[in-house]
Amino acid sequence: MTPSAVVVWFRRDLRLADHPALQAAADEARTLGRSLLGLFVVEEGLLATGGPNRRAYLARTLAALDGALDGRLVLRRGRPEAVVPQVAAEVSASTVHATGDCAPYGRRRDARVAEALAGDDRRLVRTGSPYAVSPGRVLTGDGGPYRVFTPFRRAWAAHGWPAPTDAPAGVRWAQAGRELAPADLEPDAGDITATLPTAGEAAATDLSGAFLGGPFATYDEDRDRPDLAGTSRLSPHLRFGAIHPRQILDRVPAGTSGDVFRSELAWREFYADVLWHRPDSAWAPLSPVGAHLRTDTGPEADARFAAWVAGRTGYPLVDAGMRQLSAEGWMHNRLRMLTASFLVKDLHLPWQRGAAHFLDLLVDGDLASNNHGWQWVAGTGTDAAPFYRVFSPDRQAERLDPAGAYVARYVPEHGTPDYPAPIVDHAVERAEALDRWQEAKETAARAGSA
Repeated sequence: MTPSAVVVWFRRDLRLADHPALQAAADEARTLGRSLLGLFVVEEGLLATGGPNRRAYLARTLAALDGALDGRLVLRRGRPEAVVPQVAAEVSASTVHATGDCAPYGRRRDARVAEALAGDDRRLVRTGSPYAVSPGRVLTGDGGPYRVFTPFRRAWAAHGWPAPTDAPAGVRWAQAGRELAPADLEPDAGDITATLPTAGEAAATDLSGAFLGGPFATYDEDRDRPDLAGTSRLSPHLRFGAIHPRQILDRVPAGTSGDVFRSELAWREFYADVLWHRPDSAWAPLSPVGAHLRTDTGPEADARFAAWVAGRTGYPLVDAGMRQLSAEGWMHNRLRMLTASFLVKDLHLPWQRGAAHFLDLLVDGDLASNNHGWQWVAGTGTDAAPFYRVFSPDRQAERLDPAGAYVARYVPEHGTPDYPAPIVDHAVERAEALDRWQEAKETAARAGSA
């Protein structure tokens, strides 16, 4: 018979250090003289939305956590509202501890689990969040949410966050039956399109140290250059909570690079805050005008989308970005902006189609950051980012990849007869995009929604 234990339900917090929910569970276990039981619920429907790259990375992050728990992480398959109460009953747990989930689906799921637990006189205790400042905490003077990034960033920094904490000491992990091991979540090798980085808490800690001790020194100058190793590459670890943003922020020194890097982390928190207040903005435009923007459909539109996906648009920097996405499950942020702009404003395709493709391939795919990043580029989302900002692939190449090293890495056939001619004329399509935006504004004004 499994001994009594306190349950820790892991989700987007696959680590032991600086884990408030785990600390709360450990405190309870210590008071009651019990062990801890680590639980991860495998929701097949949710896994199916992530794509094979992210599923493989999740499996490897879970394997690292399982190793840290001496092989005692309990993985169960099914709906959380059924699985979590069942496991709690098996170990006579009166409470289940978890990190708060801020995404629309996670909030609905947690409400169902809390209700199911309450039916057995048990409680779901949520502590902390995956963010330095939990979404919904930073409000304007009028008590409403921020719609523009810069004032949000100032208020976010002024709000502050607690210092990170170590992993709780003296924890005894209980052992219980599990239906599968982390390796069972690995997709077929042929379905994984990317070469994945090392996963897990130790890898995240090592990577953050290597970044802060190296590329960080010139981050303010090099972060926009995809031809240089100037970014942290921590986004996959943040996505699965192998490291918490507090742990990174605590180590970022003062100075220009520090200010810029903190600002980049603040963007992640801003988009989570927007989604918290507007769950519908995951797939619907924040701007009413965006709902009236005319986009292309049909065989020609599909062919252009396929060329974009394959990195065969005839615009070298765009193609390099798309091929990096396919090869690595990751893309440099500036290239995410450029490729998104090209799809929406040169090919006149809906941003939702590109956002879904990114989520399918990105190891760090995060609904809030990905989809609101797409809306920012599409001019339908937050901030003072007008639709009139249309990235020129050629000018961006001159600025971001001056020697052509990035393009050469991912598009080696550039400059040869094997490389295709541009599928569209950027100048022509830019003018068309601006005409369509004006048309959408006029339609929205007539509808009374501008």
